[in-house]
Amino acid sequence: MSILTDLLFNNQDVKYREFSKKLIPDTKYPIIGVRAPIIKNIAKSNVSRDEIFYEFINDKHLYYEEYLLHGLSLGYKKLDFDETLSHLVRFLPYIDNWAICDSTVSGLKIFKKNLPKVFEKVKVWIKSDNPYTVRFAIVTLLNYFLGENFSEEVLNLAFSACCEHYYINMAIAWLISVALVKNYPNTVKLIESKTLPKFVQNKSIQKAVESFRISTDVKEYLKTFKV
Repeated sequence: MSILTDLLFNNQDVKYREFSKKLIPDTKYPIIGVRAPIIKNIAKSNVSRDEIFYEFINDKHLYYEEYLLHGLSLGYKKLDFDETLSHLVRFLPYIDNWAICDSTVSGLKIFKKNLPKVFEKVKVWIKSDNPYTVRFAIVTLLNYFLGENFSEEVLNLAFSACCEHYYINMAIAWLISVALVKNYPNTVKLIESKTLPKFVQNKSIQKAVESFRISTDVKEYLKTFKV
Protein backbone atom coordinates (compact mmCIF):
# COMPACT_ATOMS: atom_id res chain seq x y z
CA MET A 1 0.00 0.00 0.00
CA SER A 2 1.39 3.41 -0.99
CA ILE A 3 2.04 6.32 1.36
CA LEU A 4 -0.86 8.23 -0.22
CA THR A 5 -3.24 5.30 0.22
CA ASP A 6 -2.24 5.20 3.89
CA LEU A 7 -3.12 8.90 4.12
CA LEU A 8 -6.53 8.21 2.61
CA PHE A 9 -7.28 5.50 5.17
CA ASN A 10 -6.04 7.76 7.98
CA ASN A 11 -8.78 10.20 6.93
CA GLN A 12 -11.55 7.64 6.54
CA ASP A 13 -15.09 8.64 7.51
CA VAL A 14 -17.30 5.54 7.55
CA LYS A 15 -20.55 7.54 7.57
CA TYR A 16 -19.38 9.58 4.60
CA ARG A 17 -18.55 6.32 2.80
CA GLU A 18 -22.22 5.33 2.93
CA PHE A 19 -23.21 8.74 1.59
CA SER A 20 -20.64 8.45 -1.23
CA LYS A 21 -22.01 5.07 -2.29
CA LYS A 22 -25.37 6.72 -2.94
CA LEU A 23 -23.83 9.78 -4.59
CA ILE A 24 -21.62 7.78 -6.96
CA PRO A 25 -23.63 4.66 -7.82
CA ASP A 26 -21.84 4.16 -11.13
CA THR A 27 -18.41 3.22 -9.73
CA LYS A 28 -17.27 -0.37 -9.36
CA TYR A 29 -14.35 0.62 -7.12
CA PRO A 30 -14.59 0.11 -3.35
CA ILE A 31 -15.05 3.41 -1.52
CA ILE A 32 -12.94 4.25 1.54
CA GLY A 33 -14.96 7.28 2.61
CA VAL A 34 -12.77 10.40 2.38
CA ARG A 35 -14.17 13.87 1.82
CA ALA A 36 -13.15 15.65 -1.39
CA PRO A 37 -11.40 18.64 0.28
CA ILE A 38 -9.14 16.23 2.17
CA ILE A 39 -8.28 14.34 -1.03
CA LYS A 40 -7.45 17.64 -2.72
CA ASN A 41 -5.19 18.62 0.17
CA ILE A 42 -3.38 15.28 -0.02
CA ALA A 43 -2.85 15.78 -3.75
CA LYS A 44 -1.60 19.37 -3.36
CA SER A 45 0.73 18.45 -0.51
CA ASN A 46 2.42 15.57 -2.30
CA VAL A 47 2.61 16.28 -6.04
CA SER A 48 5.81 18.28 -5.62
CA ARG A 49 7.58 15.15 -4.33
CA ASP A 50 8.52 13.42 -7.58
CA GLU A 51 9.27 10.03 -6.06
CA ILE A 52 5.87 9.83 -4.37
CA PHE A 53 3.98 11.29 -7.35
CA TYR A 54 5.42 8.97 -10.00
CA GLU A 55 5.25 5.91 -7.78
CA PHE A 56 1.58 6.59 -7.10
CA ILE A 57 0.42 7.30 -10.67
CA ASN A 58 2.27 4.23 -11.93
CA ASP A 59 0.94 1.98 -9.18
CA LYS A 60 -2.15 -0.21 -9.48
CA HIS A 61 -5.12 1.29 -7.65
CA LEU A 62 -7.97 -0.50 -5.92
CA TYR A 63 -10.11 2.22 -4.32
CA TYR A 64 -12.29 5.00 -5.70
CA GLU A 65 -10.39 7.63 -3.72
CA GLU A 66 -7.07 6.44 -5.17
CA TYR A 67 -8.37 7.05 -8.67
CA LEU A 68 -9.77 10.43 -7.67
CA LEU A 69 -6.44 11.36 -6.10
CA HIS A 70 -4.68 10.20 -9.28
CA GLY A 71 -6.85 12.43 -11.48
CA LEU A 72 -6.47 15.46 -9.23
CA SER A 73 -2.70 14.97 -9.01
CA LEU A 74 -2.38 15.22 -12.79
CA GLY A 75 -3.87 18.68 -12.56
CA TYR A 76 -1.82 19.88 -9.60
CA LYS A 77 1.55 18.55 -10.78
CA LYS A 78 3.53 21.12 -12.77
CA LEU A 79 4.20 19.09 -15.90
CA ASP A 80 4.36 20.22 -19.52
CA PHE A 81 1.32 19.59 -21.68
CA ASP A 82 2.67 16.57 -23.54
CA GLU A 83 3.64 14.72 -20.35
CA THR A 84 0.31 15.57 -18.72
CA LEU A 85 -1.51 14.29 -21.79
CA SER A 86 0.54 11.09 -21.85
CA HIS A 87 -0.36 10.30 -18.23
CA LEU A 88 -3.98 11.29 -18.85
CA VAL A 89 -4.41 9.02 -21.86
CA ARG A 90 -3.22 6.07 -19.77
CA PHE A 91 -5.59 7.07 -16.97
CA LEU A 92 -8.79 7.60 -18.97
CA PRO A 93 -9.72 3.89 -19.36
CA TYR A 94 -9.86 3.56 -15.56
CA ILE A 95 -12.43 6.32 -15.07
CA ASP A 96 -15.74 4.59 -14.40
CA ASN A 97 -17.87 7.30 -12.78
CA TRP A 98 -18.96 10.90 -13.17
CA ALA A 99 -17.16 12.22 -10.07
CA ILE A 100 -13.62 11.22 -11.05
CA CYS A 101 -14.31 12.29 -14.62
CA ASP A 102 -15.53 15.79 -13.76
CA SER A 103 -13.01 16.44 -10.99
CA THR A 104 -10.11 15.47 -13.23
CA VAL A 105 -11.28 17.72 -16.06
CA SER A 106 -11.78 20.77 -13.86
CA GLY A 107 -8.28 20.43 -12.43
CA LEU A 108 -6.45 20.36 -15.77
CA LYS A 109 -5.77 24.11 -15.98
CA ILE A 110 -2.92 23.41 -18.40
CA PHE A 111 -5.65 22.79 -20.98
CA LYS A 112 -6.28 26.56 -21.11
CA LYS A 113 -2.84 27.15 -22.60
CA ASN A 114 -3.17 24.39 -25.19
CA LEU A 115 -6.72 24.70 -26.49
CA PRO A 116 -6.10 23.76 -30.16
CA LYS A 117 -4.35 20.51 -29.13
CA VAL A 118 -7.02 19.76 -26.53
CA PHE A 119 -9.80 20.28 -29.06
CA GLU A 120 -8.21 17.74 -31.40
CA LYS A 121 -8.05 15.23 -28.56
CA VAL A 122 -11.69 15.89 -27.68
CA LYS A 123 -12.63 14.90 -31.24
CA VAL A 124 -10.98 11.53 -30.60
CA TRP A 125 -12.26 10.99 -27.05
CA ILE A 126 -15.86 11.75 -27.95
CA LYS A 127 -15.87 8.73 -30.29
CA SER A 128 -14.60 6.34 -27.60
CA ASP A 129 -16.36 3.10 -26.69
CA ASN A 130 -15.81 4.00 -23.01
CA PRO A 131 -18.78 6.15 -21.92
CA TYR A 132 -16.70 7.98 -19.33
CA THR A 133 -14.09 8.93 -21.91
CA VAL A 134 -16.98 10.37 -23.92
CA ARG A 135 -18.21 12.23 -20.85
CA PHE A 136 -14.65 13.43 -20.25
CA ALA A 137 -14.68 14.96 -23.74
CA ILE A 138 -18.03 16.68 -23.17
CA VAL A 139 -17.05 18.07 -19.77
CA THR A 140 -13.79 19.31 -21.31
CA LEU A 141 -15.84 21.23 -23.88
CA LEU A 142 -17.99 22.62 -21.07
CA ASN A 143 -15.03 23.75 -18.98
CA TYR A 144 -12.75 25.15 -21.64
CA PHE A 145 -14.68 25.83 -24.86
CA LEU A 146 -17.68 27.92 -23.90
CA GLY A 147 -17.66 31.71 -23.62
CA GLU A 148 -14.91 33.37 -25.65
CA ASN A 149 -13.58 30.02 -26.90
CA PHE A 150 -16.96 28.91 -28.25
CA SER A 151 -17.64 27.77 -31.81
CA GLU A 152 -20.57 26.03 -33.47
CA GLU A 153 -18.46 22.88 -33.58
CA VAL A 154 -18.60 22.66 -29.78
CA LEU A 155 -22.36 22.11 -29.85
CA ASN A 156 -22.12 19.82 -32.86
CA LEU A 157 -19.56 17.62 -31.12
CA ALA A 158 -21.61 17.43 -27.94
CA PHE A 159 -24.80 16.70 -29.89
CA SER A 160 -23.01 13.90 -31.80
CA ALA A 161 -22.46 12.03 -28.53
CA CYS A 162 -26.17 11.65 -27.69
CA CYS A 163 -26.90 8.00 -26.91
CA GLU A 164 -28.66 5.85 -24.33
CA HIS A 165 -26.07 6.33 -21.59
CA TYR A 166 -27.45 8.38 -18.70
CA TYR A 167 -24.19 10.03 -17.65
CA ILE A 168 -23.30 11.02 -21.22
CA ASN A 169 -26.71 12.57 -21.81
CA MET A 170 -26.60 14.37 -18.47
CA ALA A 171 -23.24 15.88 -19.42
CA ILE A 172 -24.62 17.04 -22.76
CA ALA A 173 -27.61 18.66 -21.05
CA TRP A 174 -25.30 20.32 -18.54
CA LEU A 175 -23.13 21.70 -21.37
CA ILE A 176 -26.14 23.05 -23.24
CA SER A 177 -27.55 24.73 -20.14
CA VAL A 178 -24.22 26.51 -19.50
CA ALA A 179 -23.95 27.40 -23.19
CA LEU A 180 -27.36 29.06 -22.89
CA VAL A 181 -25.74 31.34 -20.30
CA LYS A 182 -22.47 32.00 -22.10
CA ASN A 183 -23.41 31.67 -25.77
CA TYR A 184 -27.16 32.17 -25.88
CA PRO A 185 -27.79 33.27 -29.50
CA ASN A 186 -26.14 30.17 -30.94
CA THR A 187 -27.38 27.70 -28.35
CA VAL A 188 -31.03 28.74 -28.25
CA LYS A 189 -31.29 27.81 -31.93
CA LEU A 190 -30.52 24.22 -30.96
CA ILE A 191 -33.31 24.26 -28.37
CA GLU A 192 -35.73 25.87 -30.81
CA SER A 193 -35.00 23.25 -33.46
CA LYS A 194 -36.10 20.42 -31.13
CA THR A 195 -33.57 18.10 -32.79
CA LEU A 196 -32.16 16.86 -29.49
CA PRO A 197 -33.42 13.57 -28.00
CA LYS A 198 -36.34 14.14 -25.64
CA PHE A 199 -34.36 13.52 -22.45
CA VAL A 200 -31.51 15.85 -23.46
CA GLN A 201 -33.88 18.55 -24.69
CA ASN A 202 -35.97 18.58 -21.53
CA LYS A 203 -33.04 18.17 -19.14
CA SER A 204 -31.18 21.04 -20.82
CA ILE A 205 -34.21 23.27 -20.37
CA GLN A 206 -34.65 22.14 -16.76
CA LYS A 207 -31.04 22.94 -15.90
CA ALA A 208 -31.29 26.32 -17.61
CA VAL A 209 -34.47 27.14 -15.70
CA GLU A 210 -32.69 26.28 -12.45
CA SER A 211 -29.82 28.66 -13.27
CA PHE A 212 -29.54 31.99 -11.46
CA ARG A 213 -27.74 33.42 -14.50
CA ILE A 214 -30.72 33.28 -16.87
CA SER A 215 -33.52 35.83 -16.76
CA THR A 216 -37.11 34.91 -15.93
CA ASP A 217 -38.31 35.92 -19.41
CA VAL A 218 -35.77 33.64 -21.08
CA LYS A 219 -36.66 30.79 -18.75
CA GLU A 220 -40.33 31.10 -19.67
CA TYR A 221 -39.42 31.16 -23.35
CA LEU A 222 -37.26 28.04 -23.03
CA LYS A 223 -40.07 26.18 -21.29
CA THR A 224 -42.18 26.47 -24.43
CA PHE A 225 -39.77 24.10 -26.19
CA LYS A 226 -40.16 21.19 -23.80
CA VAL A 227 -40.97 17.96 -25.61
